[in-house]
Amino acid sequence: MVAEPKREEEKVIPINAHRTEEGEAEDPNENAGEARKVESAAGGDASLVAELQKLKAEKEDLMQTMIRRQADFENYKKRLERDRHDEGRRGVERLILDLIPVLDAFDRALQAHEAPAYDEYRKGVNLIRKQLWDSIAKHGVQRIDAAGKMFDPHLHQAIERHETTDMPDGSVVEVFQDGYLFHGKVLRPAIVKVAVHPGESGSSFATEN
Repeated sequence: MVAEPKREEEKVIPINAHRTEEGEAEDPNENAGEARKVESAAGGDASLVAELQKLKAEKEDLMQTMIRRQADFENYKKRLERDRHDEGRRGVERLILDLIPVLDAFDRALQAHEAPAYDEYRKGVNLIRKQLWDSIAKHGVQRIDAAGKMFDPHLHQAIERHETTDMPDGSVVEVFQDGYLFHGKVLRPAIVKVAVHPGESGSSFATEN
């Protein structure tokens, strides 16, 4: 009895399988897995880009916040320094207001002793007054020069009128008490007498009783 030759097992190739150049069939499941890997990698890259953009936006917000905080702090320091300066100036102003009556007292003492016998006395008093004046003048105090000037209601206080045609109408004839400025601010107006032409009623000042 003659033996039958063995048949090679036939490979079953899926209908949707593709053959490679070598003739082997490609597994569609393997191709789908590779596609999923590519899609997954692409999705991961997009997620990373989105995360980077978010971090950049947060960094920019923090930088802007820091810049604003720095500007606020600088403004606060300037405001604090200005307040300290203003408070110091107000303290000096209060002190000067207390010293101005002392200057008035010296002026009255000098006017009351004009006889030659009081020359030495006048020199001593005048020296002390000058020292006091120099001390407050260096802090920004100025005397209002009113004599002979036109009446200024912002600088002068008229308490008396003098009818005359020898001086311009509205000019200061006499200063009863000196006025003073402190850094341009009127500490005390000058007390004055003002010239008025007879018959003139349109004067630009008013006297106080």
